[in-house]
Amino acid sequence: MIPPIISALVGATSESGNFVSVDVPAWGWPMLVGVIAAALMVDLLVFHRKAHVVEIREAAIESAIWIGLGLAFTGVIAAMFAGQGEAGPAAVEYLSAYLIEKSLSVDNVFVWAIIFSHFAVPRQYQHRTLFWGIFGALVFRFIFIFVGTAVINRFKILLLVFGLFLIYTGWKIVSGKDKETNPNDTATMRLFRRFVPSVDHYDGQKMFTKIDGKRFATPLLAVLVIVEVTDVIFAVDSVPAVLAVSREQFIVFASNAWAILGLRALYFLLSDMRERFVYMPHTISALLIYVGAKMTVAWRGFHIPVVISLAIIVLFLTTGVVASILANKRKGFTQPRN
Repeated sequence: MIPPIISALVGATSESGNFVSVDVPAWGWPMLVGVIAAALMVDLLVFHRKAHVVEIREAAIESAIWIGLGLAFTGVIAAMFAGQGEAGPAAVEYLSAYLIEKSLSVDNVFVWAIIFSHFAVPRQYQHRTLFWGIFGALVFRFIFIFVGTAVINRFKILLLVFGLFLIYTGWKIVSGKDKETNPNDTATMRLFRRFVPSVDHYDGQKMFTKIDGKRFATPLLAVLVIVEVTDVIFAVDSVPAVLAVSREQFIVFASNAWAILGLRALYFLLSDMRERFVYMPHTISALLIYVGAKMTVAWRGFHIPVVISLAIIVLFLTTGVVASILANKRKGFTQPRN
């Protein structure tokens, strides 16, 4: 027998009635893809046409712009589905998915820092590499999201599988069992070196260079391959986590797209500040364990309303940030270098 208060919050209803069910307008997907493409082109051809070192001030401004655009798209989602009576629920699902993906993506930033440091990638060439990395990530996320929603809707047992996997992943992070590896000592790099003729020196921000008329890959191509592979690995965690708060493919992809579009700017802002976010691993762990538990109980027909999930997500993020700030004050951190 479920206690009344838990029953009121969790509600044993059918899985199909727990999330918004909307008809995406015919112009919806072209609009989303067009806006994303336009944002990427402006970023590449206007603000980063020439290779340069991205300083902290520039990265902070760009991060604020990207986050602002991602949050503002909540209003677009609400307006799109207002005529179907789903403005509020759709907006809440989008915002919840966006915050989950954004917070989980912080790990990507720190892994990129390790990769770039290991391969000694000059800072002025890092943005172009990440541009193509983000472009590939969008393609992979699109595939993962459509496959993920299809298989979950078809095989409900996967709710339990994904849920337990997320709980295990969260436990690995907080227990310290999620160890870093040498980027150069991976199966990906061993295959790359075996099948792709390469050189050890950089040629500006080119992925390929010519020597005696023959084409060779520069280390930037190897770095790009590793960035793409790591994003696929991270997507195994983050896509199921986002599917815990929404099953509408348009909402899930939009939230993923806006969350990862700003990761380049976030990287240049946070890459040298990993030690400052002392409680971020705990926050990510808590988020993964929570959404994993949410998916696990959903398999048995119990649903935690998305608005409650949003409140819990915001609470976790706020607690992690505030706790890190207080810890930094106690340690007496100075301002980061420019």
